[in-house]
Amino acid sequence: MSESSAEVVADVASAAVAASAAGAAGGWRRATGIAGVAIGVVAAGAAAGVALERMTVGRGMRQKARLALDSAGPYGSLRGMPGKAFADDGTELYYEVDDLDPEAAPAIGPRRRRLFGRKAPAPVTVVFSHGYCLSQDSWHFQRAALRGVVRTVHWDQRSHGRSGRGVAQNRDDEPVTIEQLGRDLKAVIDAAVPEGPIVLVGHSMGGMTVMALADQYPELVRERVVGVAFVGTSSGRLGEVNYGLPVAGVNAVRRVLPGVLKALGQRAELVEKGRRATADLFAGIIKRYSFASRDVDPAVARFAERMIESTPIDVVAEYYPAFNDHDKTEALAYFADLPVLVLAGVQDLVTPSEHSEAIADLLPDAELVLVPDAGHLVMLEHPEVVTDRLADLLTRTGAVPAGATVKGYGSTSSTAQPG
Repeated sequence: MSESSAEVVADVASAAVAASAAGAAGGWRRATGIAGVAIGVVAAGAAAGVALERMTVGRGMRQKARLALDSAGPYGSLRGMPGKAFADDGTELYYEVDDLDPEAAPAIGPRRRRLFGRKAPAPVTVVFSHGYCLSQDSWHFQRAALRGVVRTVHWDQRSHGRSGRGVAQNRDDEPVTIEQLGRDLKAVIDAAVPEGPIVLVGHSMGGMTVMALADQYPELVRERVVGVAFVGTSSGRLGEVNYGLPVAGVNAVRRVLPGVLKALGQRAELVEKGRRATADLFAGIIKRYSFASRDVDPAVARFAERMIESTPIDVVAEYYPAFNDHDKTEALAYFADLPVLVLAGVQDLVTPSEHSEAIADLLPDAELVLVPDAGHLVMLEHPEVVTDRLADLLTRTGAVPAGATVKGYGSTSSTAQPG
């Protein structure tokens, strides 16, 4: 990113802080456009930074294109058996279960025989945890590929997707913590997977959630977890990430962003109007911080944009501080004796691949996969790679018999059709 772009970032952040001060004097309506820019950066999953793309198509045409992609895109349309779990503070957590398909038995291999006088063992369940400002639908391709082949659980983190807003945050004004997310995952497991072996899969914040689960419930990992996949995540030191910016730009944004977020979260309705008014800018920001390749299917890019747009601005604000406090490096030791997959995009600007390498260094028996030409949403950008490596992990854990074939997972190239 150029120095001039960094200056733009610093100027935007500074202007947003000025907007927060103006809010006290009733100037919020004039400031929401600038505020929307600042929040768009965070909503894309990055702490700061923006690369403004030149717009050559009329706004009306772009709006029509977005509507067309929304109506035609199949992504996020997969649904399973719904269920609800309740966190320790009463927050309602929504999950869906995709069960094994009895008709797929010949393709999967022989079922475990029922032993005389014994109940057949419970199948392996794969639990998917999504990232910041996303939802369970971010695993669309992997879910499509594994349907019927293995039992899976997909859930929405608190205040995301179809889950309820965090009770502790709304009622008691408590900050969100990664530790709380680990306890939320435990509640989902208790409700959706009360017995049997488990494979944990987490992307970005979801990977941090998995680490927090292990940190607080090591006996669960020891007794029931048979495999783990960390996708585009980090065990700590996120405060050092530069998001593709020169040092001056990063420092400028870091100085002002916490105050901006807190102020904007208190005026969510006005800021949401600003976000809608700057939808074109949002698209460019989200694409930069989600993908690295140039030929991502526009419908996939719009799908990611729609997930991020649906995260309320006050939720964006309340989650942000938790990442600087995140440090679960020691918790990785609980996974040392398990099959582990560590996968990341080489061009991830949000959780750089060096963070995945650091995780793999602490788990020397883990499989480390670095995907070239891939950004933060690697499971949407290169689904074939992620699905292939997940299938291999599931084979190693015994969740899927050797020789089993997962279904088509589609592609994100501009000429391919989704599977």
